[in-house]
Amino acid sequence: MSFETQRAALADVVAIPVTPFTEDGRIDRAAHRVILRRLLDGGVRTLTPNGNTGEFYALSPAERREVVELTHAEAADRAVLLAGVGHDVPTAVAAARHAKGHGASMVMVHQPVHPYVSDAGWVAYHRAVAEAVPDLGVVPYLRDAGLPGARLAELADACPNVIGVKYAVPDAARFAGFARDAGLDRFVWVAGLAEPYAPSYFSAGATGFTSGLVNVSPALSLRMIEALRDGDHPLAMKVWEQIRRFEELRAADGSAHNVTVVKEALATLGLCRRDVRAPSSLLPDAERAEVAAIVQGWSL
Repeated sequence: MSFETQRAALADVVAIPVTPFTEDGRIDRAAHRVILRRLLDGGVRTLTPNGNTGEFYALSPAERREVVELTHAEAADRAVLLAGVGHDVPTAVAAARHAKGHGASMVMVHQPVHPYVSDAGWVAYHRAVAEAVPDLGVVPYLRDAGLPGARLAELADACPNVIGVKYAVPDAARFAGFARDAGLDRFVWVAGLAEPYAPSYFSAGATGFTSGLVNVSPALSLRMIEALRDGDHPLAMKVWEQIRRFEELRAADGSAHNVTVVKEALATLGLCRRDVRAPSSLLPDAERAEVAAIVQGWSL
């Protein structure tokens, strides 16, 4: 797959599927298949197995490989796979190579989780992954507000397969500056904080956004991106208003229930169990009732 085709896939709703679990804690393959089919049938064409909404950090290495393989088996030629990789460099490289062998055309590199991350170290980390899979598109998942845009440009100078950025710093003005410092037209800019930030990030140069909400309602997510592509800001904000409370519940308490709210909604629809893994936890009863009411109001 050409880099241009990969770039086009990023300029879209980039779905982050959940990883459903059985009662005994294993990956629920049947429920996973149902959720993927629902996304694909709903019109989603870019999938990120092993994203944060998929509980990447709570999965074992074997489970992360299983998620990629299950996603490839279900999506086949219906979607582009952007597989999440991360942890230490050898683990990230091994995961990227595994993803390449199981249908992924791109990898999203999770922000390094380490107490001491230097700008030069950030470049070196991503360069090691990108150089290991030169024919895959590489998309850094950027959550560091302090990284200068010039460092991203430096990375892409060394690794031309770095083609996009999932930008997840909650500051639209900072995003606008960073994108221009790095090269606005050089990369595909994906609003990494999903639908709540998509309208403001699109106004500053983003052309795609990630979504966990899309697991629950593909139609709402696709309606928003169509409005943003058409420059219909009022329509985009109508969708924003519809999803506002749902996303507020996900973002509350430092996003403690980011995944939990999505799984609660899917459980309400009978699509999977609500179980999440520690350090996430189930919702209190009041919030569970509110999620159910929101989903019912969307008439899914």
